[in-house]
Amino acid sequence: MRRPQRRRGAAKQTRLEEADEIRLLNEWIEAGKPLPGTKAPPPSKSAGAGPSPPAVGEHPGYSACTLFDELPLSQMTKDALRKEGFTKMSEIQRAALPHALCGRDVLGAAKTGSGKTLAFVIPVIEKLYRERWGPEDGVGCIILCPTNDLAGQIYAVMNKVGKLHGFSAGVIVGKRKGIEMEKERVNSLNILVCTPGRLVQHFNETPNFDCSQLQILVLDEADQILDHGFKSQVDAIISQIPKVRQTLLFSATQTKSVKDLARVSLRDPEYISVHEEAKTATPDTLEQYAMIVPLEQKLNMLWSFIKRHLNSKTIVFLSSVKQVKFVFEIFKKLRPGIPLKCMHGRMTHVVQQAIVADFNESTSVLFSTDITSRGLDIQNVDWVVQVDCPESIDNYIHRVGRTARYNKKGKSLMFLCPEEEAMLEKLKATESKIPIHIRKPKAEQLEQISQNIASVLVKFPNLQQLGKRAFVTYLKSVYLQKDKKVFDLSRFSAEQFAAYAASLGLPVTPTIRFISHKKNVSKKDMVDLDKKKMTSSSKPEVIINPQVNSDLNKGEEDDDILYPKKKPTADANMDDGLDDVLCPKEPGTDTNTEPEKVIEYVACNSIF
Repeated sequence: MRRPQRRRGAAKQTRLEEADEIRLLNEWIEAGKPLPGTKAPPPSKSAGAGPSPPAVGEHPGYSACTLFDELPLSQMTKDALRKEGFTKMSEIQRAALPHALCGRDVLGAAKTGSGKTLAFVIPVIEKLYRERWGPEDGVGCIILCPTNDLAGQIYAVMNKVGKLHGFSAGVIVGKRKGIEMEKERVNSLNILVCTPGRLVQHFNETPNFDCSQLQILVLDEADQILDHGFKSQVDAIISQIPKVRQTLLFSATQTKSVKDLARVSLRDPEYISVHEEAKTATPDTLEQYAMIVPLEQKLNMLWSFIKRHLNSKTIVFLSSVKQVKFVFEIFKKLRPGIPLKCMHGRMTHVVQQAIVADFNESTSVLFSTDITSRGLDIQNVDWVVQVDCPESIDNYIHRVGRTARYNKKGKSLMFLCPEEEAMLEKLKATESKIPIHIRKPKAEQLEQISQNIASVLVKFPNLQQLGKRAFVTYLKSVYLQKDKKVFDLSRFSAEQFAAYAASLGLPVTPTIRFISHKKNVSKKDMVDLDKKKMTSSSKPEVIINPQVNSDLNKGEEDDDILYPKKKPTADANMDDGLDDVLCPKEPGTDTNTEPEKVIEYVACNSIF
């Protein structure tokens, strides 16, 4: 919101005070700026006391600061930070802010949950303030991010830090109505937080939309925005904005590709990777596990996990929208005893925001596509479960980054089919810096739900159609992956496809046209498999740990990480960090709680 109106005399006095402050800030920034290429030194043991604010003519260096109050920031920004509880800087903030404040381009990378948003929000506000940017100056900053939810989250942080300034800001995202209203207001906004597609739409459709005076461009989750999926949109945006500007790029996994950096016209950027020398690429407080689970046992394993973690906040990642919808609806009908929610890219921005807000306030399970894996600051997540194999190491890092944020503890569990074990080799490679533990579940302790799912599909025929689509979209997602060392459908047999369909409760294996030419499976063979499946015992065979040609599990006995044995003595020497993957120490009671209703509210497209 804008600052309250002042009387004419008071307003004149305020403008004079602001002019004096801006002059002093410019002098301080110029005199104390760090040398190009230098890194912030480690914080001293006495860090925290902080020096007194500089007097006139006094310009200390600020590259070694640890507190926001020690930086050359406007008093309004410092007051807002203090009010919101931001006092001490994180590693990425200490490293990036001194360079960004003096106008340099920054290419920053840091682990998820390390405070990257403030590292670019503060320089944006301060640059526009020192330029004395006003409503008549138009768009001074564009912040690009890959998803609607991340845009809303960045806007919320911007609103907190910039609320004492007089700038106007708005969220401009797709997949929701209101573009006509946006066209009326977009030219009067100083800061645009937007997705690439929506911004291109305004460049093409909004009369007199002008960004020729742009001062600063920010790309959050830059590695994804610079990927091929956004290539044409990013190129279109770059062609519409001035080449002389400040550019800030931030992500958990950063690119140094010359082609990518040339596309956004970076000028001698400062490469800042505060965790580059860290032993791990993921947070130190994150415990990571992987399990070899046959395709047809994944839902049984997931159900068993949820039933034993009724007091945990969990995010479950699946590879397609249809899978998310199907598993959510089926589990909701089966009532595990904890509220369930689902989120995917087909939902409107307002609904997505409501789900995130509701999930933040409750202990529940969120089934999601990768739309949740990037940037979202979801609080106090206990577990991240990846039912389907991530497409890359970067994708894995972003998924598990939804937990163990801001030095809090968290755990992750990944299911891999035996045919996907090459991903384990990639994750365990030295250069990946991912300390993941491989564990084997026990077949006899799994809860079998295939027959229960089949009963639900008989009662709700519409879910049977959704199940068929979930089956096909999963196989198609594997088929379309580029990394064939990990994702290769030719390793799966027709029997496995039939068993997977049965695990989804489907009476007949759906037709898989896009791979039939590769698998050489005739229609008659598939029918025979279906007949064999339908005449088999009502209790499906449980095969949890089939023999595979891998040495990853050699010498490792069946452990009790997922289903721990009763502790023999209170002082037994056991690894407490590994004994509750499926059975926590204090399991909750089954309340059979129905999923909570989504709270609707207006999308954030306002002005501060």
